[in-house]
Amino acid sequence: MRYEGDGQSRDVRWDDQLSGFGVRIYPSGRKGFVLSYRSRGRKRLMSLGGYGKMTLEKAQKKARSLLGAIADGKDPLQEKHKQARGQKMKALCSYFIEEYAKPTQKTWKTMESRINKYIIPAVGGLQIIAVNTDDIKALHKKISKDAPIEANRVIALVSAMLTRAANPEWGFVDEKHVNPCRGFGMNPETERNVWVRPTEFPKLAEAIDKEPNIYVRSILWAYLLTGCRKSELLRAKRDNIDHFMKELKLEDTKSGKPQIVQLNGPAFTLLTELPLIDGNPYLFPGRKAGRPLINIDKAWRRVRKEAQLEGVWLHDLRRTVGSWLANSGKSLHLIGQVLRHSKTETAKIYARLAEDSTREALEAHGKQIMGIAGKGPVAEMVELPKRTKKKEKAAR
Repeated sequence: MRYEGDGQSRDVRWDDQLSGFGVRIYPSGRKGFVLSYRSRGRKRLMSLGGYGKMTLEKAQKKARSLLGAIADGKDPLQEKHKQARGQKMKALCSYFIEEYAKPTQKTWKTMESRINKYIIPAVGGLQIIAVNTDDIKALHKKISKDAPIEANRVIALVSAMLTRAANPEWGFVDEKHVNPCRGFGMNPETERNVWVRPTEFPKLAEAIDKEPNIYVRSILWAYLLTGCRKSELLRAKRDNIDHFMKELKLEDTKSGKPQIVQLNGPAFTLLTELPLIDGNPYLFPGRKAGRPLINIDKAWRRVRKEAQLEGVWLHDLRRTVGSWLANSGKSLHLIGQVLRHSKTETAKIYARLAEDSTREALEAHGKQIMGIAGKGPVAEMVELPKRTKKKEKAAR
């Protein structure tokens, strides 16, 4: 069974024989047993346990037992909430990760890391209803000393947990409970406005080609040629390449939905000529058998140091693609198509035109990249003009 929703709505497969019993499928592919019922006119959906951790037979037995209690006038979800009331933040953290973050969020490991590093040591021992604004301010201030942006992210995570704690399905606190994170003053954040200029690129190309691992070299080139996100290429597989259409299908994207990346000539050649490793389906295999490259941050730090671009992050290579396309006169709408931004959706009538224009833009970009790197005809280049914050924001 695979998730068939829109990424936001529930996808539940109901049992034909046991009323109200079903299996809920999350966008991530995770499954869990649920029981739907009514109590005093209110519709309830209760989680029974994760698929795999609980067998089908055990879940059905539990559902039958609960349905019996419901027939006697009891509300098992309400009873569960009563037990949850008065629990400590540590319990909420665990529930948040298992029942919400893991099934729905690709960044759940980052969330779990922040919880274990900052939140539990600070407020894990407090009752949920006891956490107040002073606790939040103290936590934010402590983290801000060394990592002001991280402090903002941690408080946003606490706020998300406390918001869900008041959700009727969770019931850790009353629905009227005031979230102490609301209206909290965060640290100011400045937008990054960094990309690799054409005059800087030859050194970067030379530094990339010095990397001894062919897959590390290739994935860095692939970032520059396609504008893909780091995780998208790390998880891409050989079977994701459509050799006829010269496209790469990304199954694991930020939006949670599969997306298509049109490949320009240099990108297509790069990806299709990578050496294969038997038993490893990934485009960029890692050291472990059957696994992809896990992290290339260490390699990127070497490359940027060699190229004297210490302030450039790996994600800035994606911004570089957009900046170079903008410099060549491509519209912001077209750049959004190339980089697959999801803030605005183009009308279906323009889909074919956008696809043709995207391919043309990427072909020109590929020749430009390889020309400056000395791997093809040298393309005519001009220095990128300075961008205003207003223009940069519009481009994103």
